[in-house]
Amino acid sequence: MPVLLYLFVAIALSIIHPGLAEAAPLDAKAKEILLVEESTGTVLFERNADAVIAPASLAKLLTAEYVFRELKEGRLKPDAKFKVSEYAWRTGGALSRTSTMFAALNSEISVMDLLRGVTVHSANDACIILGEGLYGSDAAFAEKLSARAKELGLVNTVLANSNGLPDPGNKTSIRDLSKLAIHARAAYPDYVGLFGEEDFEWNKIRQRNRVVKMGLGLDGMALGFAEGAGYGIVATTERNGVRLYLAMSGLASDKERLEETRRVFDWGFSSFTRRTVFQQDETVAEAPVFGGDAARVPLKAAKNVDIFVPVDTEDKVRAKIRYTWPLKAPVSEGQQIGAMELSLGQRKLLETPVYASTAVGSGSLTSKAWDGLKELMFFWL
Repeated sequence: MPVLLYLFVAIALSIIHPGLAEAAPLDAKAKEILLVEESTGTVLFERNADAVIAPASLAKLLTAEYVFRELKEGRLKPDAKFKVSEYAWRTGGALSRTSTMFAALNSEISVMDLLRGVTVHSANDACIILGEGLYGSDAAFAEKLSARAKELGLVNTVLANSNGLPDPGNKTSIRDLSKLAIHARAAYPDYVGLFGEEDFEWNKIRQRNRVVKMGLGLDGMALGFAEGAGYGIVATTERNGVRLYLAMSGLASDKERLEETRRVFDWGFSSFTRRTVFQQDETVAEAPVFGGDAARVPLKAAKNVDIFVPVDTEDKVRAKIRYTWPLKAPVSEGQQIGAMELSLGQRKLLETPVYASTAVGSGSLTSKAWDGLKELMFFWL
């Protein structure tokens, strides 16, 4: 029977830097929060990141990602036009008194203009019009969005509609939203810039991008509010070649959201420094192999393993490698064996796959018998 085992790795890494000002700890006000550095995937801060929350308008990130993919893969044309139904007009338009692009009843709007409605205005009507144009109804589109969330590994995300309007079927988590934002920027460079456009005019009404309007140098993304869940945000920005992603919810007011977004980003950019833990192709550990012509196989990461660590910490970075035991021969060079998790104190920083750096062939009958005996003894112990 396979068993999950861990290899513990000692890391010699100096992370105390004389001359740098001591960073104050972050006392975040958000009930749920996740701050991630892009290039390494290091989690700089988190609290209740996997708690299930109502996404509100943050759900529009998934709607935008879905349409980006359809455009990128050629199943949808930017100049394709979708008709504004009465349902979209009443449910998400001006009559709804919710966030809207003021789409006129029975008019036809291009996909790119609808996308701008979603990314700049956070328009509820634009989401519905896209869903109806693609799949006939917003409910059918929501099913596709939920399936897409699963494909992307968003384990807590299910949508009952495309815009996040109140519905008990709308669920997500801050970690899912952060993953989605990072994926969208990486996968759709030709379209993700729409989130950062400052304003957009439709039906002779010009509206400014509320995320960009915060005046914090953000590259856009989304704001949300839900009764019981409070105010939320998903945003990203870059300073001095470092890009951070912030996802928060559970804030008490729009003012608090603005203040916390500024404070958390400032803290993230000023409190951490980059360090290389392992070089590309460096052996990070060795895993025992059963029934092989070698007793152990060296493990490596596919690229440099870098992390961001606090400039003033005295904690040691620790690594453990998770893999399924017994690892049986033959083992191919480059075969993924498991994953390495790096942590600082009690806080997990990141996780990255590890691979066999050499091949291990099948051993002799004698070695197989001896390894079989060791496996039996392991289970008895």
